[in-house]
Amino acid sequence: MTPAARVQTSIELLDTIIEAARTKGAPADRILAEWFRNNRFAGSKDRRAIRELVYAAIRACGPVPANGRAAMLRLAETDESIAPLFDGSNYGPAAIGDGEEAAEGGIAPVWLSEKLAASDIEGAEADALLGRAPLDLRVNTLKAERATLTLPLEAEHTAAPHGLRLEAGTQVEQWPEWREGKVEVQDTGSQLACLAVNAQPGETIIDLCAGGGGKTLALAAAMDNLGRLIASDTDRGRLSRLAPRTERAGATIIETRLLDPKREFEALADLEGQADAVMVDAPCSGTGTWRRNPEARWRLDEAELARLTTLQAELLDLAARLVKPGGRIIYVTCSLLDEEGSGQFSTFLDRVNIFEAQDFSLPAGRKRGNGMRLTPYHDGTDGFFIACAARP
Repeated sequence: MTPAARVQTSIELLDTIIEAARTKGAPADRILAEWFRNNRFAGSKDRRAIRELVYAAIRACGPVPANGRAAMLRLAETDESIAPLFDGSNYGPAAIGDGEEAAEGGIAPVWLSEKLAASDIEGAEADALLGRAPLDLRVNTLKAERATLTLPLEAEHTAAPHGLRLEAGTQVEQWPEWREGKVEVQDTGSQLACLAVNAQPGETIIDLCAGGGGKTLALAAAMDNLGRLIASDTDRGRLSRLAPRTERAGATIIETRLLDPKREFEALADLEGQADAVMVDAPCSGTGTWRRNPEARWRLDEAELARLTTLQAELLDLAARLVKPGGRIIYVTCSLLDEEGSGQFSTFLDRVNIFEAQDFSLPAGRKRGNGMRLTPYHDGTDGFFIACAARP
C-alpha cells in the first residue's frame, strides 16, 4: 500500500470506530483486528502503519470527531507528514478543501475534561493519560521468582515486587514462559492494587468483580494456594476466560460464581459475614486506562457515569455484608474521577459507619482522600484509586 492509501484506509476505519463509539459498538482494537483479518492484502508493515495512524488520530482528538477525515486532519495539524498525503491519488484521500475543518483537539469532551480538572487531573497529568502504555508482566510466584527468571528479552523491574516492564507490543504470548504460566500480563498499577489487599495464606477472600481474573490470579499467588478465593462476576463470558488462565498459572484455590445483576447477593449468601477480605474492583469510567483505550473517552456520557457511580455504591454495600468482623474491603477503580474514587469511598464510610478507613502503604502512588491514587504521569502505571475499609 502507498502511504496515501494507508491514510485513506485509516480514515475509513476511523469512521467505523467513531460510529461504534456513538452507538456503544465494538471497541477500536476489535474493529482493527477484523479489518486486518478480512483484508489479507495488507502486509505487516501496512498493518502496523495503519494501526499507528488510527490510534494517533484518536489521541489527537478531544471530543468525538464528526468523521474519520476530520480526525485525520486534526492529526495533520500536529504531524506535518500527513497533509501532503491528501493528494487525491488513486486509493488516497481527496485533497484538503478550502476552509475544511479538522476535528477539535484536547484531552476529552469538555464536560469530562472539566470533571478531570476538578479531580486535579489537568496539564501534564492530563496529557499523560493519552501516552502509550508499556507492557507490564507479573511474575507468577507459584511457578517462578523475579530474581531468577530468565526471559527472551531483558525486562525492567517495576515498583510492584513481582513486576516487569517491556516495550508495548512485545509478543509475550509466544514465549514458553507465558505458556507455562510463569508470567502474566498485568499493569503494575493493577498489581499494586492487589498488594493493597494484603492477602494471606489461609484466608477467605472474594474478588467481587473478577472479570477475566487478572487480579484473582495475583491474589491466588499471594495466598500461596492456601485458603479460599472466590471469583465472582455478572459477565459469563469474561468469567469463563478465567478457567484456562487458572490452569496455566497453577492456581488451585479459585472458585467461580456467576452473579445475577441486581440479585448478586443470592449467589454469595452463604458467605455473608465470612470473608477476611473483599476486593471491589468496581466497573468504572476507565479514565485511568485511556493509554490503552483512547476511544473510551468518546463512549462515556454523563448518564453512563451516573449509572456507574450508583453501581459502585451498590457493590460496596454488598461487600459490607460479606466481610466478617476484623475483615476488610479493598475498593479499586481504574478511574481518576473523584466521584468514582475518593468521593465514592468517603460516602460509603459515612453511609455504612461500622467501617473505618485503614491506612496502607504502596511502593508508588500518592494520598488521595482516604486512599491512594496512581497516575500515568507520576507513577508510570494506569490510573487507579485504591482504598481500604476495615470492620473492627
